[in-house]
Amino acid sequence: MLKIVTRILASGLMLGWACASVLAEPSQQALRSLDEQVQEIKTDVLAIGAELTTLEERLLYPSTTEVAIFISLPQEQSFRLDAVRILIDEKLAAHHIYSFKELDALHSGGVQRIYTGNLPSGKYQLEVSVVGKLASGREYSQTKKFTFTKDIDPRLLGIALAGPDAGSAAIELNDW
Repeated sequence: MLKIVTRILASGLMLGWACASVLAEPSQQALRSLDEQVQEIKTDVLAIGAELTTLEERLLYPSTTEVAIFISLPQEQSFRLDAVRILIDEKLAAHHIYSFKELDALHSGGVQRIYTGNLPSGKYQLEVSVVGKLASGREYSQTKKFTFTKDIDPRLLGIALAGPDAGSAAIELNDW
């Protein structure tokens, strides 16, 4: 953290020095030099932002308690997904309403991280509810419950949504 603060202060001092030198002699070369310094500062700030995001994620989701849930769809499916709701031990963990672009990405083989959270070791009940429309225009909804165990290691779970044609395998829970 001290390293980040030092970088920010150094960048600010460099910017102040550059501004002072430009005010003293506003030549073309000085302006070009100032522009290069500003670009360096922007790069430093972006790098600092990325480091802060990584540190924040490590603090908020330590690996010993981290649980992440991902959603995937088959490329060919007979229904349009509208929304997914996930409950963990009867408490809302995630709810998402899908846009056309998100559905297109999922149909193209993409995966969505719908939930990241902290859970201590133990057994948990996971309830997945899916709402959508069938090709005929009728409403489609399906709910399925699963039990999973969280150990000391991070837990990554994948929910595969196959739709009404898959019967009892319309919603499946997999380890990742």
